[in-house]
Amino acid sequence: MIWCVEDDPSIRDIQVYALTATGFDAKGFEDGNSFWNALQSEQPELVVLDVMLPGKDGVTLLKMMKSSKEFRDIPVIMETAKGAEYDKIQSLDLGADDYLVKPFGIMEMVSRVKAVLRRYHRSQDPGVLKLGGLVLKPKERTVSIDGERVILTYKEYELLHLFLTHPGIAFTREQLLSIVWNIEYQAETRTVDMHIRTLRQKLDSYGHIVETVRNVGYRLEKQSDV
Repeated sequence: MIWCVEDDPSIRDIQVYALTATGFDAKGFEDGNSFWNALQSEQPELVVLDVMLPGKDGVTLLKMMKSSKEFRDIPVIMETAKGAEYDKIQSLDLGADDYLVKPFGIMEMVSRVKAVLRRYHRSQDPGVLKLGGLVLKPKERTVSIDGERVILTYKEYELLHLFLTHPGIAFTREQLLSIVWNIEYQAETRTVDMHIRTLRQKLDSYGHIVETVRNVGYRLEKQSDV
């Protein structure tokens, strides 16, 4: 999902349309406050962020994102006004990944989005799974939250890895026993439930991501796609 934060509705609508037409999911925000509020419950793949905005301006929002452990890794392309050299330099110094100078061609914007995403994806360890400050590294078999190591048992780790690689998919207890424990379903066992409970406790503030699906089993919250 690409988010476009632009107060001019005509520009914003064209941005969203062009991105959607080229295969991206896209959403527009008219001001900094609505963007920041939405960011608390969902994370985009990239943000196209105008410097001049009502409410919180783009530079302020960029500072807030880059000072946050949860949002600092989201790629950002800044929109700056023609001749606003200081805004361009300041944005790059604060951690922006690229910039667009207004007025810019809409296909230039799409090309820059694609280029930043290619660079970003190449820089990531392909095996690493992230959800906000929660990081799982399969090669090392480690889990951390905001840089702090979380010690999981073998089965707790396997459950978390399964959920993170299949966001939104509901697994029955039978399926979890078969996939994680490699045993057939037993109606009387509480093994899965007990492991889910301890996993949630160890994940602390992220424990809610493992959602109970009534009369089915468990899943990673749909909005928590990695």
